[in-house]
Amino acid sequence: MNAEENRLAAMLNSEKNDTPCQTKTLGNFLWDDLPDATKWADCVHCGMCLEACPTYQETGEEQHSPRGRVYLIKAVAEGKIDVNDAFSKPVFDCLDCRACETACPADVQVGGLIEEARGQIRQAMPLTGFSGALSKTALQGFFPNQKRMKTLGGLMRFYQKSGMQRVARKTGLLNVMPKHLKEMEAILPDVGKPVLGRYPEVVPAEGETKQRVGMLAGCIMDVMFSDVNEATVRVLTHNGFEVGLPKEQGCCGALHVHAGDRETGKRLAKRNMEAFKDYDKVLVNAAGCGCALKEYHELFRNDPDMLPLAEEFSAKVEDVSKFLYDNDFKRPKSEVKTKITYHDACHLAHGQGVRFEPRQLLKDIPGVEMVDLPDADRCCGSAGIYNLTHPEMAGALLDRKIDDVPDDVEMISMGNPGCMLQIAMGVQKHGRSEKVVHTVQLLDWAYEKDKEKARKSIES
Repeated sequence: MNAEENRLAAMLNSEKNDTPCQTKTLGNFLWDDLPDATKWADCVHCGMCLEACPTYQETGEEQHSPRGRVYLIKAVAEGKIDVNDAFSKPVFDCLDCRACETACPADVQVGGLIEEARGQIRQAMPLTGFSGALSKTALQGFFPNQKRMKTLGGLMRFYQKSGMQRVARKTGLLNVMPKHLKEMEAILPDVGKPVLGRYPEVVPAEGETKQRVGMLAGCIMDVMFSDVNEATVRVLTHNGFEVGLPKEQGCCGALHVHAGDRETGKRLAKRNMEAFKDYDKVLVNAAGCGCALKEYHELFRNDPDMLPLAEEFSAKVEDVSKFLYDNDFKRPKSEVKTKITYHDACHLAHGQGVRFEPRQLLKDIPGVEMVDLPDADRCCGSAGIYNLTHPEMAGALLDRKIDDVPDDVEMISMGNPGCMLQIAMGVQKHGRSEKVVHTVQLLDWAYEKDKEKARKSIES
């Protein structure tokens, strides 16, 4: 630790039982979109969050705990410390996994505070140099732009299909890449063509239509896991739902908000709110995206004109697994004979409180044997792009996650693309053989077997 970090650590250890601030103050937060003082007012530094926090478990340092971070944010608001590198590090080292919120008896919204503080940091301390250029290229140049994301997906398909990938791996060209990027390249899924723009904007239900629903295609999901989007559309239409894929939709803005770029996040939020304005339900198959959409009202908390619209939109958003369970999904009749364990994506379990429903979807598939995963809701280290920005911490958490996977399972199921990539990387790194799948894919495979049986029955 440097001198400033030592000073912050000493302050945390000596004052962590202080009475929380009860009044809103600017302090040393000098920019628009201030953190919400009511979020830290209920924190009494009881420590219930400590053992739930992955970064605290790894470091044992108070400033890398939820209550430590809350105290630091409060201290800036009270003018006790400045927005500087020593403050920025613990705030950005947070995974924003929300496990602390599940553990907190006072329901302190640590995740929201972290994101608001990051917005202040990035206004006070913009990224410069290579980091700034990379962030601007990725977050502002690619993710918000559907055409560029499709182009990126096309280049990745060409890399995989043309033989370039095989040559790069065989000749050792990939050895010039950092270790964690080389490991990610090794587990890239077969990149298909995005659903958005390829499918019609309205996909009709099979049989009688129960309800019209909108579906967020996502950016990473539609580029890297278009097969999951295809499976999601098939599952929904098989269950009698007309699926809307409005072409005006785009990136949810989660990665931008996590990175402190709240203005781009708001711009993307407005775009999605407009795109889905005619739908009563907006379904999401990516936990991080779903959590971001459900928190648009937090993003516009300081905007009285947009807040009512954001609140109305957030109330419409639902994870696809919960929606299917709550709307009496068709139980498959055909077996998918496999032994499987389930990983709770942080932004599904902690961010949205969805735990039971995806497990029940899996249990209702004939032939599926569920095996419990110890600490299933502990972060795998993906956390948006955390595994790129903090590879060492992300790698340590991934190792713990893979160590917990039961030895006798064939598949690991989950509901988030970032987790799927991260855990697939861990499976390969540890020389294991489990197949990483999205929960909806298992249901889709069972339905396809049902349809195949029905076709054969008709033919015979």
